[in-house]
Amino acid sequence: MDVEKFFVAPDLPIRDAIRQLDETAKKILMVVNDGKLKGVITDGDIRRWILQNKDLAMPVHLIMNQSPIVIKEGEVSEALKIMREKQIEGLPIVNDDGQVLDIVFWNELQPDKKRILRKKKTPVVIMAGGKGSRLYPYTKIIPKPLIPIGDTPIVERIMNQLISYGFTEFYLTVNYRKELIKAYFNGDRRYDLHFVDEKEPLGTAGSLTLVKDQITGSFFVSNCDILVDVNYAKLLLYHKKSRNQITVVTAMKNYEIPYGVISLDENGCIHSMSEKPKYEFLVSTGLYVLEKDILKYIPLDSPFDMPDLIRLCMKNGEKVGAYPVMDSTWLDMGEFSEMRKMAERMKL
Repeated sequence: MDVEKFFVAPDLPIRDAIRQLDETAKKILMVVNDGKLKGVITDGDIRRWILQNKDLAMPVHLIMNQSPIVIKEGEVSEALKIMREKQIEGLPIVNDDGQVLDIVFWNELQPDKKRILRKKKTPVVIMAGGKGSRLYPYTKIIPKPLIPIGDTPIVERIMNQLISYGFTEFYLTVNYRKELIKAYFNGDRRYDLHFVDEKEPLGTAGSLTLVKDQITGSFFVSNCDILVDVNYAKLLLYHKKSRNQITVVTAMKNYEIPYGVISLDENGCIHSMSEKPKYEFLVSTGLYVLEKDILKYIPLDSPFDMPDLIRLCMKNGEKVGAYPVMDSTWLDMGEFSEMRKMAERMKL
């Protein structure tokens, strides 16, 4: 492995570190000067900076952990134990002079072993009732939740991710080709699964009214065509500590305009010109944490989408927060091109 692809200089702009994190897809970078480790940056460090609405043009040394956990070359056998105890994804290997020799990752030391945690009571609602028109003609035969990514349907991959963090109670809202979905899950299971039948399509939030009597407190909501590689336990803890009524998991999207962008003044004269400007946006991934209390805003038996619910909650003074993740941790299967990318990024 080329360890230098995880190196960044202390003065690198944070926006460039975000791009490098997305390229490596490992959630950690090492801040190095003359080969010596000065600190590490994780996706959590960047998340906190974004949530403070700070300038992404600032250098990475402002957000790095200056006292990171490291191991020496002869201690690699202890790496997995340390990462378990400290709940970290990667561990730099350094020599006595502090120079970086390598880095080891949790998922490479135990690629096939899931972190099964103690069962938690927080339920998960997966919106699986849509027709998946963007994936036609596949969805003319197979409902979108059962379209395989590799050899496993997308909805089952979503469930497996949550199960690995201890969340085992699922509600699947179903409508289109629902009998096929029910038939697939007809067997022995290591989780609790409840089907919620929509008589008519109710949108990305409307069917939540059908589970309001089964849910208390906080719960997850996920679209059935996305995967987000996030620590769901930490996400839930953040939601509760922030006292949010809704927490929207967002991804940082970077765009570069490949032209010189011109701004005009009120007289039609050129005011300024920016060559190939770069922009960053937070976009909704389709994963949320909600409180039961906000279900009162959803009309009964009427189509209602999640953006409508979010806007209505904000209008009524409810606290709606964001939980930013790296773009590389979010996989969207909504279109054919994205479905192929999802399989490639998962090395399937």
